Amino acid sequence: MSQEIIPVVSLADREIDSELISLIPIKVLKKHTVVPISRRGSTITVATSDPTNIFAADELKFITGYNIEMVVARKEEIEQLLGVVRLGGDDILEGISDDHAMTAVEDGDGSIDFAADSMMELEDFDSLVSGAVDEIEVVEDVDEEQLSANVDAPIIKLVNSILLKAITMKVSDIHIEPYEKQMRVRYRLDGVLKNVMTLPVQLKMPVLSRVKVMAHLDIAERRLPQDGRIKLKIGRGREMDFRVSSLPTLFGEKIVLRLLDKTNLQLDMTKLGFDPEALDIFRDAISQPWGMVLVTGPTGSGKTTTLYSALSELNNEDTNIMTAEDPVEYNLLGINQVQMADNIGLNFAAALRSFLRQDPDVILVGEIRDFETAEISIKAALTGHLVLSTLHTNDAPSTVNRLINMGIEPFLVSSSVNLILAQRLARKVCQKCLTPAETSAAVLEQLGMTAEQIRNTKIMKGAGCPVCSGTGAKGRIALYEVMSLSAEIKEAIVMGASSTEIREVAMEQGMDTLRMAGVKKMMEGMVSVEEILRVTKGD
Repeated sequence: MSQEIIPVVSLADREIDSELISLIPIKVLKKHTVVPISRRGSTITVATSDPTNIFAADELKFITGYNIEMVVARKEEIEQLLGVVRLGGDDILEGISDDHAMTAVEDGDGSIDFAADSMMELEDFDSLVSGAVDEIEVVEDVDEEQLSANVDAPIIKLVNSILLKAITMKVSDIHIEPYEKQMRVRYRLDGVLKNVMTLPVQLKMPVLSRVKVMAHLDIAERRLPQDGRIKLKIGRGREMDFRVSSLPTLFGEKIVLRLLDKTNLQLDMTKLGFDPEALDIFRDAISQPWGMVLVTGPTGSGKTTTLYSALSELNNEDTNIMTAEDPVEYNLLGINQVQMADNIGLNFAAALRSFLRQDPDVILVGEIRDFETAEISIKAALTGHLVLSTLHTNDAPSTVNRLINMGIEPFLVSSSVNLILAQRLARKVCQKCLTPAETSAAVLEQLGMTAEQIRNTKIMKGAGCPVCSGTGAKGRIALYEVMSLSAEIKEAIVMGASSTEIREVAMEQGMDTLRMAGVKKMMEGMVSVEEILRVTKGD
């Protein structure tokens, strides 16, 4: 290739095209002393100072996926344009959209939170994750060529940035959603989904493929749902797991990543949100040598955290603890955890049968879903083992009827179950923008507050600030409905009492409903009125 057949251009007074510059890592541009100056269809025109460099075009085509047309410009002009480029994050896909700016705010615990604008665009990740994305490495064994090739590619850096940002914000889930003309990324923060990024439709396949490679999914299979897992190592020694689910939709695969951060797993029962009296009742139930303790609530209500905190308290050298989980969310030292695999016949019931031959003291069953699992769990509880498990019911009393409807005899339920705990997660009022709330007495009366309580309680809310992204809420706390099966409740169960009748007996004996537990948190200034109404709807 000779310089005579390559056009010569002047870059004087030319402005940098942020969209084009975002397609190529800055270190690659500087290595070859090149700069992209225009794009037409599937071809990018790139200015170079060295027309004899035959490798530059090949590398740029590999990175961008575009055809490359080279032109010649003065080296000084190219370097001047490159000097304008922000170097904050090296090569995060900078400038794809700047319709919604965002300011990074560091919270007291070192996490980076959204500012008032709830939308972030890709360029904002440039400064937020400067240098940090390079520290992420995939721990699981993957084809080394797949993961190492082109490690500077913007797509790889972008996906790493999405994951890292989610970790720093302590979100629970990442939603990557393809649509006809764009792709959306949302985070579930404190139980609420928030838009964080919009991507051009051209990035749909590269982003989805990158996540699938990291999660060991078949990138060629786009018609069937798939499940996988990503394990990352961040910085020095910190590991993070992501549970990955892909689902074919009209415009491509939607991917949801559930963050499993062991460093954020709260195993101290005193910090979960229990009232002192309720905590004593729960601790007494899990300290029994046999019987069943059930935790109930919808998906995402914190049941796993509550059960893991119980296991942590029971975990010592003289106790054999076995768990059957689907999936195993966190690895707990000293506890024998078993991952279910229905495709080979290893379900909860099969695992329970094997556990009983393993000399267990404590058994955790991830979920009681059917009669067989319920029957074996109750038999284990009646034969000298402490059994912990979960069900999906709205409150503690209705759990009794759920077991009976599965086919368990009422006398077996009353004989085996020690305690039922229902729970919800409520968003806490942001302590940085705490302010008195104007609430009508009628609403407070609806929540069950007395006239004296209304007079003596200052209801609080969050006004909205950068720390809480303008939402007025920061973090979550659990609300618990703890029903210990007393002799009176056991008798009511045997007599065929309804869940309403069981609830009445439990409340007569001092049980706080979920709404009552929420009102206590509200009176302490921890939770807003609106949040209590939201999470205890129908209570």
